[in-house]
Amino acid sequence: MKVRDLTPEDKGLYCVCLEEWSDEMVEAGDHKSKWYDQMKDKGLRVKLVEDDNGVVSGMIQYLPISYAFVQGQDLYVILCIWVHGHKQGRGDCRKQGMGKALLKAAEEDVRALGAKGLVAWGLVIPVFIRAAWYKKQGYQMIDKNGVQALLWKPFTDDAQKPTLIRPIKKPEKIIGQVTVTSFINGWCPATNIGYERAKRACANFGDQVVFRKYDTSDREVYMQWGIMDALFVDDKEINLGPPPSYEKIFKAIKKKAKKIK
Repeated sequence: MKVRDLTPEDKGLYCVCLEEWSDEMVEAGDHKSKWYDQMKDKGLRVKLVEDDNGVVSGMIQYLPISYAFVQGQDLYVILCIWVHGHKQGRGDCRKQGMGKALLKAAEEDVRALGAKGLVAWGLVIPVFIRAAWYKKQGYQMIDKNGVQALLWKPFTDDAQKPTLIRPIKKPEKIIGQVTVTSFINGWCPATNIGYERAKRACANFGDQVVFRKYDTSDREVYMQWGIMDALFVDDKEINLGPPPSYEKIFKAIKKKAKKIK
């Protein structure tokens, strides 16, 4: 296998997380592409791994901590590491060491950039990015919020432990209307799909529903809320992972709308 940097030719593939075969990814819109254009000059790093046939089968993206959902300094944060695991497209590429190769390349990269450590997040439940996998790679768990864990690998003795940024407040309801609030950062297609479906569902209810968007790629907006990607119908949050179906979002809005008639 071979680990290499993202090239301009790879951007389309990168923006759909190697799932160019997926009809669902079409629903994610161009949010990630715009986010990438915004962040590429602010320290965002992306590496891809190719199999022995030269097919891109995995990716890792990481950026300076000042642009991430973590509080700290002189560190980089891994947003996600992803090895293709679907039957469709290029097939299941897991269990071949690609994730380890990507992580090692990222560690070497940020060391060369002068970072004092690399930070990662994972889930303590056995789905998606697992905290247990990072622990096996020598990462220490240092913070936790619900099922989300923060881990790190310090490179220097004077590296300071980072902490997760926690939610500060929830959206307020508007009397006499249903309030649908979407917090969107742009880097994750899954949450972008949730945003697009919610926006489309709201269009069916006219003045009964107010749709509000908060762009948390704006650091100032993010720090006001402490929420990076989320969807609320009034004050009830709808889980975005995996993306909720259009029907689920529509029904949640309709249920609330009936109560205000």
